[in-house]
Amino acid sequence: MLSGGPIGVFDSGIGGLTVFRSIAKQIPGYDYLYLGDNGRAPYGNRSFKTIHQYTWECVQWMFKQGCPLVILACNTASAKALRTIQQQDMPALQTNNRVLGVIRPTAEVIGNYTKSKNIGVLGTKGTVQSGSYLLEIEHFFPELKVYQQACPLWVPLIENGEYNKPGADYYVQLYLDQLMQQSPDIDTILLACTHYPLLQEKIKAHLPANVNVVAQGDIVAASLVDYLQRHPEMEQRLSKQGNLHFYTTIDDTPDFDHHASQFFGKEVKSEFVDIRGRC
Repeated sequence: MLSGGPIGVFDSGIGGLTVFRSIAKQIPGYDYLYLGDNGRAPYGNRSFKTIHQYTWECVQWMFKQGCPLVILACNTASAKALRTIQQQDMPALQTNNRVLGVIRPTAEVIGNYTKSKNIGVLGTKGTVQSGSYLLEIEHFFPELKVYQQACPLWVPLIENGEYNKPGADYYVQLYLDQLMQQSPDIDTILLACTHYPLLQEKIKAHLPANVNVVAQGDIVAASLVDYLQRHPEMEQRLSKQGNLHFYTTIDDTPDFDHHASQFFGKEVKSEFVDIRGRC
């Protein structure tokens, strides 16, 4: 009998480690494989076609490493690539493997956080322009009013280690003002980018005390727990040795490890992999 394979967690860079951190905490004991496509990041401003191509290449590579289940811990990839992968690529591949995203699990519960029925969504330009959150939230909570705001400078601030410095406050306030000007009734703000939890305390400090700031990590992790309970045939295909492996498509692994450790909350040791041309 096959021993199974690891759960794959994919992101365009390092932000997905905030989701992976929650998953590994809520579902310990499983084997995990994390892949960050840092060599081609950021994805946020790229076209649907390019994001799909990059994401699908990475997913196929993770399948070849034995991952029967891959989580796109990236809002941009979930918004711009997941549907095509699920509806076109996977059927053509004729596999029992599965690929899941972070948008639907979040949309399924976000309405439970608001009293005013007005929520704000902060994300990359790509996520906002895709309209994916508007569509998914309307499906589960049609009574909600959803306002979106792109924050193009937040990811560069975070990835360059400037997120906890005073200079970041200006850009935090800038985008929050632009969001709140759309509606003074917003009482819940969703951080629809996996980088943004590193700014969460600064964001809270620039908002009224009654405004909830919701990160995705615990939501996605809880949704994965539920998924595995509902799909024992997948759960049985997963290996359980407690191993964690990290890979990046940038050859400067010490730099990746330094930043990744801040996102993951513990030391990360990665290996370089060249995805291009592998699939």
